[in-house]
Formats: sequence, structure tokens, C-alpha cells
Amino acid sequence: MTQVNTSDQDVQDMVAQSDTGARNPKGLAGRILWVVPVCWSLFQLWYASPLPFIFDFGVLNDTEARSIHLAFAIFLAFTAYPAFKNSSREHIPLADWILALAGSFSAAYIYLFYAELAGRSGAPTTLDIIISVSGMILLLEATRRALGPPLMIVAGLFLLYTFGGPYMPDVIAHKGASLNKAMSHLWLTTEGVFGVALGVSTSFVFLFVLFGAMLERAGAGAYFIKVAFSMLGHMRGGPAKAAVVASGLSGLVSGSSIANVVTTGTFTIPLMKRVGFPGTKAGAVEVAASTNGQLTPPIMGAAAFLMVEYVGISYVEVIKAALLPALISYIALLYIVHLEACKAGMTGLPRRKKTTTLLHSLLSFVGTILGLCVLSAVVYYGVGWTKDIFGTAATPVVTVALLIVYLLLVKISSTYSEHNTGIDDVIDEVPEPGPTVKSGIHYLLPIVVLVWCLTVERFSPGLSAFWATVFMMFILITQRPLIAFFNNTGDLSKQFKAGVVDLAESWAAGARNMIGIGVATAAAGTVVGVVTLTGIGLVMTDFVEFISGGSVIMMLLFTAVISLVLGMGLPTTANYIVVSTLMAPVIVTLGAQHGLIIPLIAVHLFVFYFGILADDTPPVGLAAFAAAAIAKSDPIRTGIQGFTYDIRTAILPFMFVFNTQLLLIGIDTWWHLGLTIFSAITAMLLFSAATQGWWFVRNKWWETVILLILTFSFFRPGFWWDMIYPEHDLYPGTQISKQVRQLKPHELLTLVVSGETLDGDSVTKTVQLPFDDRAKTPEARIQSMGLMLRKEENKMMVDMVEFGSPAEKSGIDFDWQIDSIMVNNARPMKEWVFVPAILLTLLLAWNQRRRQKSK
Repeated sequence: MTQVNTSDQDVQDMVAQSDTGARNPKGLAGRILWVVPVCWSLFQLWYASPLPFIFDFGVLNDTEARSIHLAFAIFLAFTAYPAFKNSSREHIPLADWILALAGSFSAAYIYLFYAELAGRSGAPTTLDIIISVSGMILLLEATRRALGPPLMIVAGLFLLYTFGGPYMPDVIAHKGASLNKAMSHLWLTTEGVFGVALGVSTSFVFLFVLFGAMLERAGAGAYFIKVAFSMLGHMRGGPAKAAVVASGLSGLVSGSSIANVVTTGTFTIPLMKRVGFPGTKAGAVEVAASTNGQLTPPIMGAAAFLMVEYVGISYVEVIKAALLPALISYIALLYIVHLEACKAGMTGLPRRKKTTTLLHSLLSFVGTILGLCVLSAVVYYGVGWTKDIFGTAATPVVTVALLIVYLLLVKISSTYSEHNTGIDDVIDEVPEPGPTVKSGIHYLLPIVVLVWCLTVERFSPGLSAFWATVFMMFILITQRPLIAFFNNTGDLSKQFKAGVVDLAESWAAGARNMIGIGVATAAAGTVVGVVTLTGIGLVMTDFVEFISGGSVIMMLLFTAVISLVLGMGLPTTANYIVVSTLMAPVIVTLGAQHGLIIPLIAVHLFVFYFGILADDTPPVGLAAFAAAAIAKSDPIRTGIQGFTYDIRTAILPFMFVFNTQLLLIGIDTWWHLGLTIFSAITAMLLFSAATQGWWFVRNKWWETVILLILTFSFFRPGFWWDMIYPEHDLYPGTQISKQVRQLKPHELLTLVVSGETLDGDSVTKTVQLPFDDRAKTPEARIQSMGLMLRKEENKMMVDMVEFGSPAEKSGIDFDWQIDSIMVNNARPMKEWVFVPAILLTLLLAWNQRRRQKSK
């Protein structure tokens, strides 16, 4: 095995090169490289705040704000990232200053000449085209510097496709575009570089990244790691379990898998090796946990915020859909670590106070995972009632209460401040959970503010992040002097100045963390612009249907492979934009043509998951390289081992596409929710036992097969149930009035329709249409769907489709035929499949326990 002798400084350099920029010059250049990020953070805070509207000054529309946002990102990409790996880290050449200024001017061009460009929309001048071409070239170079060549190459190939359309193979050929048309479309409108992706980066992502940087600077990152370790470190393989939980909590602080690995791994990987994990597995556990950190609500990876715009739902709905898969994924990784520890006969680190009660272990194991979920529920249900009682005064009342609670919690934290030490300390025994939790309990309050704004106030993600960030600024400035005051130690003015320094440094760190995301969303926007300009998105449907043979499973596998391959070189956000733009509409369309209604959020989460998994996919997974550097293990073997741990996450997207209850879609009652959570967790634990080849003892081959069948049964009970009781009854289209009359409020009408597209292709698809609950008669309900029908012999034809109606949005056109109406069959609930599955699970467990006792 190749040993990687890498120092801590080398690991930090790896993070800097991938996340914040590798340059750290001295003198005037260094001060500029600190001031500009601070100014960027201040601009973003101003833009997100209500202040521009209060003072009627500095009010910017979305396009102007995106222009300034990208100007900052390009300037910092050229100044913070050297041109080549062997370029000087201590000096910024004159050429880079010139490129930085030219790139930022090109990006700011829309803001500087907004009125003039609006006046000549569609008729660009020569100067407009020169600026656009220069900006595009400089953006691609900035992307190469910040993110490496892959995204630049992908964007470049799409640009090449724009101009070379007539020379492409017939299946993807198009008429091509002139330089004027292409550049004005991609640079001077909101269809390309300055499109939705960059808009989300400007409005949402920056503030969440800044919020995370402030949490880290305040000490919350180290606090979360120590809390996880105090709760779980005493168990079998305890440091590894603590690494899993700490990495999930670090998802609140960092949206980067590599940063997660380094933040928690420098502490947990050596401890994992100490209790018996080999370096490869210690690094792999950290990689698997850190990549999944971006899946953890309420703050997920940057791509999650793009779903708000692309899918057209609120961020709360995104959190709701992502919650259960993230929860069961982390519980399964904890269980995998437990199985590894059992196989190797490991023990945990000693505790200062011995506790052996089952209740304590259960609380440590489950309570740590469910802590944030419980906290969110307490905020929503425990504090949300104030809106009903106090009305508009609820926000001031809660604000005052929050400040009082903050003072009380800081007083508690100050009493246990000696337990809130850095994570680099050498630990021989597990710290006491109580004092460790209390030592920084006030760090939970910013998360309370965020959850309050998102779920109770129903603010936008950007405004919610703004108020949470404002509260974090208050904490950064006040926590040091307050702790000194309560402990009667230190100079208060000195502590206040230290807090101000922390605040300014967090502004600089947050902005530098955003450089890569800023240029990535802009560069990926070129791909989106090319798709809208050339129409390749429509071609992809035919292409994917051809190579998949019309199979939805093959189509999903194809999409997963594309996400993994692109994700080896592209950051998660850019990978998500590219693949979702090309593949999400295709999957939904082809699924509908084969009778499968796939919610758009399920497809986008599918792409999101595989984009994140690419971070530890050999041979490129950068997170695996970072973990291997700390563990002093072989990076390829570490990546492969990490990917085997992440197979549990890889199967989840396939399961929730076919069983949307895993995304909490279609669940109406509390007991149904509980049954869904129970079955999902059971399935994932059984899958973990199958893939590890160990449950209570080593599995026999037939036991592994049974475990996999049980996993499938718990995840997709409908697959077996449909064989006994068909899910739907089909009625002829001529009976649409009768079936519509029987619909209950909020129920959807499912139709199988067929007809010709504008291209002359014959298609058959399944669609679901909502109706206006106020409509009582069948005719009124059908009309509210946007349909006007006519009957021809024994056929029901679409006579007219209302523009902007549900029918029009689903793709139905006039002169299409309604072939049949799909009605849910009155049958026993599919969850009855769980009864024999549970009995078989218990029988298998009994057999393994019997073998375990006989040894």
C-alpha cells in the first residue's frame, strides 16, 4: 500500500487550492485580497437586507446584483488563484491584476450600462460583442483557475456546439448561431451566464456560506465535533460514530466535502486509527460522512437552493423532501461503522464516569442524530404559536425573548468554558457529555433563527439567511466580552475588539469560500444558455430514449453515470446545473410516456445525490485525497472503500423515484408517516448488513440475498402488492365526466393521452391534472383544468387547451385523444407486505443469534 506522508500544512493547502484560493501574498496585495472579499460580503448583506428600500438608496434589480456578484467573483478568481500549480503563492503578477480588472469590468458591464443595453435589446453594438466575448473567455479562465479544467472544458464544448451545429451528426444537429446572436444571448441577457443559477448564488447561496463561515469563526464547528465525540466516543468504534455525526453537523458550517473532511478529519481520523480502524477505513468513514454533509437539512449544499428556482417550490418543501433520505442515510452509516467495529472486536475510548444503562446508550445514539430535527420541531410547534397569539407583534416579542435566552445561555456556556477547547487537543478519554454540551449551547440559537424565518415567518431562503447572519454577527461581537464579564476575567474592551476582528475575518473567509461557487454557477449558466438557444434539450429526449430502450431504470442508470463522471471534475453545484438541465425534463417526459408519474423534485434530488457522491468516486474524488492525506493511507483505496460505504446513499435515489413516500409525498396521517420512517430505516439497516457481509455474525451467501430482498421489500412494498392487487383501474376516455364527478377536493385526475407533437412525432403519456376545488359540476372541473373536449364516435378528443393552464403545462395539445382515465383501485394498503417481511427478518435474526451463541 502506498503511504502518503502529508503534513497538516499540505492538507490545509489542498483545501485552500480547492475552496478559498491558494495565494496568500503580503503587503499591499495581501491587504487588497482581504479588503475586496470583505466588501463583497458587505455588498451581499446590503442587497439582502431591507435597508435599500427603507433609505431608497442602492436598490438593485436581480440582473444588476448578479452582475456585481460575478464581478467580485472573477476579480478574486484571478487574484486569489495562481495561473499554474508552480506559480508563486506569495506574489500576484501584473498580468493577473490586468486580467482581474478586465474580467470584473466585463461582468459589471450589464450593471454599468444597464439602461443603454435595455434600450437596444436584441441589437448589440460592436462594443457589446467585444465585451461579451472578452468576458466569456475570461470567465472560462477564471473557472479553470478556481475549479480546474473540467468545467471549463464542458462549457467550451457547449460553446463549440453552439457555432458548429450544422456540422454535427444528424441526431444533434441544429442550424447554428452567429457570434452576435450567441454572445448577446449568453452574456447580455438572463438566459445564459447571468441566469437562474447565478441568481441563486447571488440571492441565497452567498448568505448561507457566509453564515457557515461565521459559525466556524465563532467556534461552533469545533463545538459540534466535541459534542458528537462526547455523546458517542465511548461506544464500539466510537470515534468513527462521532465522525459521522460531526460531519453531518458540519454540513451546517460548510458546503464543501473537502472542508468537512479536513475540519472533522484532523480530529477524528487519528482517534479512529487509535481504536483499531486501519487508515484506509478511517479515511473512508470520514469521506462517506463528509460527502453526505451536503444532504443534511436545514442547510444543504448550494445546489439545493437551485431547486427552489428550477422546480418552483419553496425551500421548506425541498427540506421536507430531503429530510427522511438524509436521516436514514446517516443512521445507516452509523450502523456500518458499528458493524465494522463488531467485526474487528473494537472498543470505544474510556469515559470519566462509567454508565452502562441501555437508555443512555440509546439516547446517545439516536438523540444525537435526531437533535436538529427535534430542534426544528420545537421552533415550529413550540414557538410558532406566538404568531396566532401576538399577530404582527410576534416577531418583536420573539426577538426580545431570543436576546434574553441568549444572555442566559452565554452565562451557562461561560460556566463551562474550560470544556469548549479546540479540537486539536489530545484526548485520552471521552469528555463528559453534559458540560461539553453546555459549553457552547448558545451556538444553537442562530439555527433557531434560521428555522423560525424559514418555517414560521415563511421568508425566502435569502432573507432567512440574512436575519440568521445578522444574529451571528451579534454573537461574534458579544460572546467574548459577555463570557469575560460573567467569568470576571479579561479586559472587556479588548474582548470586544477581538470580537470585531472575528466578524471581519469571517466576512473575508465567507467571501473567499464563495469564489468557486460564483464562477461555477456563471460558467454552468453557459450550458443552460446553449440548451435554450439550440434546443438540444428536446433532442436529448429522443437520444436517451434510444440508448435506454425506453426503460426507466436504464434511463436513471444513464443519468447516474453522467452525474458521477461529470462530478469527478465539476463541483456539485455546476454538475447539478448541467445534468438537471439536460436530463431532468427527459426523465419526467419518458417516465410519463411509460405510465410513471415522477415528481420533478424526485428527479432533481436524484441528480443532486449523485453529484455529491462524485466527491468520493475514484479515481478523482478530492475528498478521498484529503482524507487519505490525514490518514496516511492510499487515496485510491480510501476512495474505493468510501464509495462502498456510500452505496447505501446511491440506492436511495432509485428508491425514492419509484416510492415517493420516502420524500414524504402522499403521506396524510401521522401513523402513515411513522410506518414510512420505520420501514425506510429498517430497509437501510438491512442493506447495510448485506453490503458489509455481517449482521450478528458473518453472513452466508443466501443470507445476504435474503437481506437484499428484504431491503427492496421495505423500500418498495408496492412492487409485490401490485402483482396481487393492481394499483389502478382503467376507464375509457369517454367516461371522463363520470370520473371527474367522483374526485375529492385536492385529488388529481390521472389521464393517459396521446397525440402528435409539433415535430410530428406520435407520443403517449400519463399526466396528472388538478382542478379548482370551488368547481362543483364535472364540466366546471374539466374547464378549470384548462381543457375543452369534444366527442367523436367512441373517442374523447381535446378541442382546445387554455394557455397557462395545468393541461397546457403538462404538455397536452389540441386534437390529442384522451385514451383512458386512471383511477386508484380500492385495495388493502400496500404496507401489509411488511408483515411477512418483518417475520422473515426476525427469523433471519434468530438464526444468526443462534450461530453467534454457538461460537
